[in-house]
Amino acid sequence: MPLHFALDPELTDELRAEIVTLWTDVTNAGGAVGFVPPVTEERVWPTAEKQFRGLGAVADPDADRLLIAREGERGPLVAVLFFESMRFELMDHWRLLKRVMVSPKHQGQGYGQQLMAEAERVARGWGLAGLRLTSRGGQGLERFYTGCGYTEVGRVPGAIRVAPGDDRDDITFWMALH
Repeated sequence: MPLHFALDPELTDELRAEIVTLWTDVTNAGGAVGFVPPVTEERVWPTAEKQFRGLGAVADPDADRLLIAREGERGPLVAVLFFESMRFELMDHWRLLKRVMVSPKHQGQGYGQQLMAEAERVARGWGLAGLRLTSRGGQGLERFYTGCGYTEVGRVPGAIRVAPGDDRDDITFWMALH
């Protein structure tokens, strides 16, 4: 089934709950989106609310933006990412992609590549010069992101402590759009 993308959908209570459920499912399947499994929705909600608060009026250049994907127009939520503004004039020409998530039930179907391609299309439409994202090392995501056209531009060894004795690299990727 083709993915249906929506940029800046109305952030209803239902959509908030869907995002938190997806976030929890992604984390518990091993995804690196701010938590370490096992996690509950109750634990995800406070972080999600902070992320939601960054979303604002589309006309506000400092507002974060939300991109979602569903299977079909009214199907289940299968992918999410946030375009995060740095809220700093000297960095208005690019955005940070945050919380890049694809439902674990839909892994391996190309939805991740489609989500990243749509994010690139949207960013180009806004006239942005680039997209940046970060990744937790040890997840094998370097190959995925470079396959989507991103270049690894930085790595901070051991910057993410997922457990005592388990430190991971914080990896920064960049995609130039001009």
